[in-house]
Amino acid sequence: MSLGGGNRGEFAMRKMDLAAAALAVVSLLAPARAADIPRPYYAAPTPLAAYSWIGPYLGVNLGYQWGEVTNNPARPKGVAGGVQGGINWQIGQFVLGAETDIQLSSADDTFAPWKFSNPWFGTVRARGGVVLNNWLFYGTVGLAYGGGELEVVGNLTESRTHIGWAGGFGAEVGFARNWSAKAEYLFVDLAGRDYSLTGTSNGFESNLIRLGVNYRF
Repeated sequence: MSLGGGNRGEFAMRKMDLAAAALAVVSLLAPARAADIPRPYYAAPTPLAAYSWIGPYLGVNLGYQWGEVTNNPARPKGVAGGVQGGINWQIGQFVLGAETDIQLSSADDTFAPWKFSNPWFGTVRARGGVVLNNWLFYGTVGLAYGGGELEVVGNLTESRTHIGWAGGFGAEVGFARNWSAKAEYLFVDLAGRDYSLTGTSNGFESNLIRLGVNYRF
């Protein structure tokens, strides 16, 4: 009877040892099996590729022009619009470039007996700015040229071509791979020319705010 009881005790201890060993094996295998279970795929969003400002472009613009005639109280104002083209070079966050544009304008004003108008003008300018993501903030300065037209009672007219300078600043945003939109302010100073009908030198100093769209090649 005592041997039987000892065998049963020893057998029980062996069962406990086997159970502990099995539990240890299961605990070791569980992480490996968990790693094999398929999990939902998740990819972290990738940042947008850096927008490139490099290369030539063409575009259109539309805005509003207002200003004054030198040596005369006339204050021409009106809608102005046209086309522009240029080229950019980019070095890191800095962009350097050149741009030219030609504009048609309805800006005019009458101060009896004279009617002054600035029917067209253009610029050739350097641009330089800083890039923040797909935004370009820039300053610009260069040559300006344009037409001046004077009318008086009796349908007498006189026209001159003026030379001067232009400068301003703007912001441009790339909204697609080859497209960008801009908002820009320019001050255009067309130096005075002698007009026989006024007997003095008259020039045009104007402000221009415009919106534009460019396509990059």
